[in-house]
Amino acid sequence: MTPTLPPGCVIALLGAESTGKTDLARALVQRLRERGIAATLVGEYLREWCEREGRTPRPDEQRAIADEQTRRIDAAAASGVVVADTTALMTAVYSEQLFGDTSLYADALAAQRRYAITLLTALDIPWVADAMRDGDHAREPTDTLVRAALSGAGLSFAVVHGTGGERLSNAWNAINSIAGNEGQARARGSRGDAKPTSWSWPCEKCSDPECEHRLFSDLLGRRDNPTNPRSEI
Repeated sequence: MTPTLPPGCVIALLGAESTGKTDLARALVQRLRERGIAATLVGEYLREWCEREGRTPRPDEQRAIADEQTRRIDAAAASGVVVADTTALMTAVYSEQLFGDTSLYADALAAQRRYAITLLTALDIPWVADAMRDGDHAREPTDTLVRAALSGAGLSFAVVHGTGGERLSNAWNAINSIAGNEGQARARGSRGDAKPTSWSWPCEKCSDPECEHRLFSDLLGRRDNPTNPRSEI
């Protein structure tokens, strides 16, 4: 199945360090292009910055990094579908985690609301050390902060599990399901039957992987059975 994604649609990947965001983003862009959808990959500006400067940013440098990430996503979205390796929300999370600074959240969440689909990469793949980042112990707190920020702002997201091709398949199925639900909601609204509604993930605050696996299985079951009354993700 190929999702219906209008020009300007942004698929945003969020997640702690070493959870496969970059590999998944590249694979999704390739899959979209193979299906005839013009897609652009927007990489992680924070990583680019760290590699260029040879260090991690100071607290006073975080806002400019977040703003540049958002600017690049917006610029790419002007010409088609975008897969964003990360968003300004991750910079806001790192600012809180490392420096106790929560001032970046307002702008980051405002930008996140514009993105059609948010995928959160789960912590179920092995840690790979990065000289520019903290160690494995930092993944779970980061994941917790991302979930809290999204949930607190009422923003929906789907958690993507699996390794290799399984992770890509799970992300692809989630994109199809979310895009399908959005299209159905818009169609209902245009007929006057109901107001368009956003999709929702029923367990945003849960960090139990087994629970998320069960929910993802339920999601796929609802996608294959569109008459199911619990059609929202």
